[in-house]
Amino acid sequence: MLELGTAAPPFSLPAAGSEETVSLSDYEGRPLLVMFISNHCPYVKHLRSALAEFGKEYESKGLGIVAISSNDAVEYPDDSFEKMAEEKAAVGYTFPYLYDEDQSVAKAYRAACTPDLFLFDKAHKLAYRGQFDDSRPGNEQPVTGGDLRAAAEQVLSGAPVPPDMQKPSIGCNIKWKDAPDYFTGQRAE
Repeated sequence: MLELGTAAPPFSLPAAGSEETVSLSDYEGRPLLVMFISNHCPYVKHLRSALAEFGKEYESKGLGIVAISSNDAVEYPDDSFEKMAEEKAAVGYTFPYLYDEDQSVAKAYRAACTPDLFLFDKAHKLAYRGQFDDSRPGNEQPVTGGDLRAAAEQVLSGAPVPPDMQKPSIGCNIKWKDAPDYFTGQRAE
């Protein structure tokens, strides 16, 4: 796992549904949420509408947000660049949905699952790495985004995120091309 305080690894990736390339440097001086998600993961599907709403609300508060798909689209065609554009439009994501085809960005962030959330302060130092909330498919907990919201409020106010607020993400493993066990001891299922 990336240590808290680690500088955000750089990225420059194509955005689904547009002809743009989006880079870390586009968010210089702004807090930034980097979310590793995918189209087919039931954990992401469970949260996708709430992620879209979170994006609309927190972008208006000054938080930069990007989502990145790093799954092997050959083995998982629902996660292809074309399907990402369809998903972005269908769900109403207002933030860029980026394609990490060679998986180098996911490896640099040490992302392990979808969703895996990395919240950086305005200096792009890691302030929170964790879950959206306690809701999971089938556990009857409401989807509130409470954990991420609390961390985002801390970051937007310039305050540190307390260590006891860090709760690991749980979801589907990232579907690696070249190393199915790239990370050992994954938290995901």
